[in-house]
Amino acid sequence: MISRELITRVLERALSNGGDFAELFLENSYNSSIRFYDGKTQQSIAGKDFGIGIRVFYGKSAIYAYTSDLSEKSLLEAADAVSKADRTDKIITPQQLQQRTFDNIHRVQVPGNTIGKAEKIDFMKVIDKSARGYNEKVMQVDLTMMEKKQNVLIVNSEGLYTEDERNYTRIFVVTIAGSGTEYQTCTEGPGAHAGYEFIRSLDPKDLGEKTAVVAVKMLLSDYAPSGNFPVIIDNGFGGVIFHEACGHSLEATSVAKGASVFAGKLNQQIASEKVTAVDDGTMVNKWGSTNIDDEGTPTQKTVLIDRGILKSYMIDKLGGRKMGMPSTGSGRRQSYKYAPTSRMRNTYIAPGTDKFEDMVASIDNGLYAKKMGGGSVLPGTGNFNFSVAEGYMIRDGKIAEPVRGATLIGNGAEILNKITMVADNLALAEGNCGSISGSVPTCVGQPAVKVDQIIVGGRK
Repeated sequence: MISRELITRVLERALSNGGDFAELFLENSYNSSIRFYDGKTQQSIAGKDFGIGIRVFYGKSAIYAYTSDLSEKSLLEAADAVSKADRTDKIITPQQLQQRTFDNIHRVQVPGNTIGKAEKIDFMKVIDKSARGYNEKVMQVDLTMMEKKQNVLIVNSEGLYTEDERNYTRIFVVTIAGSGTEYQTCTEGPGAHAGYEFIRSLDPKDLGEKTAVVAVKMLLSDYAPSGNFPVIIDNGFGGVIFHEACGHSLEATSVAKGASVFAGKLNQQIASEKVTAVDDGTMVNKWGSTNIDDEGTPTQKTVLIDRGILKSYMIDKLGGRKMGMPSTGSGRRQSYKYAPTSRMRNTYIAPGTDKFEDMVASIDNGLYAKKMGGGSVLPGTGNFNFSVAEGYMIRDGKIAEPVRGATLIGNGAEILNKITMVADNLALAEGNCGSISGSVPTCVGQPAVKVDQIIVGGRK
């Protein structure tokens, strides 16, 4: 869409007032979504978006601009916008562009745009029927199927010229059970960095019934007690607590400016010896994976915490400059409208050697948080509160009655040190993470973990 000659001119213009690094991020995306609600198709949207972002570094600071007008005039104006008056005796000349190719490990077997809308709607009808048919207390089922194909070109003044294609597919299910005065919700949102073959790999009947079972069970449950309890947080989406309360504090976005509780603690013990935590962008077809990040750096598997010892942060180019450390391939952005910054990919606590049954047997009176819900975190401190979407009491070493309304309250750094058992049943769950560079696909995950004590908010 843009000639190499013009790209070089834009880079030169961007560096003409003393910048020491310039980068172009060109994006051409196709997005589609179908919403099935109240037993029928409510919305079907498809569209394209394209544009370019231009960024210039001035030492440890940066200026960013973007435009959807790819004319020469517009691109040079955008380059002027990021080229501030910071002249030095030596103006850097962009290096000759060299094509760099990376293997696409996220193969697409069935492109979403080759599948008719009727098949997709039929799939959602099965989910809807299964959820509604489970119990008369199921009041509503809200389904959204989304697909995205993103082609990017990343070029910089160090001579990098590389392209990448990303394909995302996801189905989001929200089932609501109600009694007329009270309501409970269960959500599932499986997704993959893959094509429509991922949707075909799912069992729609099981997906609908699974959400209905939890919603109805929680509706009919008593409220959880409050107090300090040992808690087992289950695998999969249970990892959202680590993601929110600890993961963001390990991103250069906060570490580089000293706004993280983990700043300056490399090679120090910050967690129980039971805890090893990883951020891995190389997992084939996983929702949070990439071939390269949005700065053109190859993705990698980064061990953040090794048996309780902090080993690495998640670092982008600018954050790396500020910290004096290399990029970990963690520079990500929602689109060309955002400058990249350090972000998580597939972030999880690694499996341990404990057995789930032994974890349960070790607790006389506690809580089993089988499914986590939403929550909030103060990034500077790591203080959090998260709702438990599906919970059970543990009594005398056995899982007992279901309870609702539980909230886990604590501090991420403290919780890491209170993990005393880690099971061997690692699972990941898909989500979208928001930060200053927009919303990006990420996976959270963990095996089941036992935390010796967490404040549980309840009503009894």
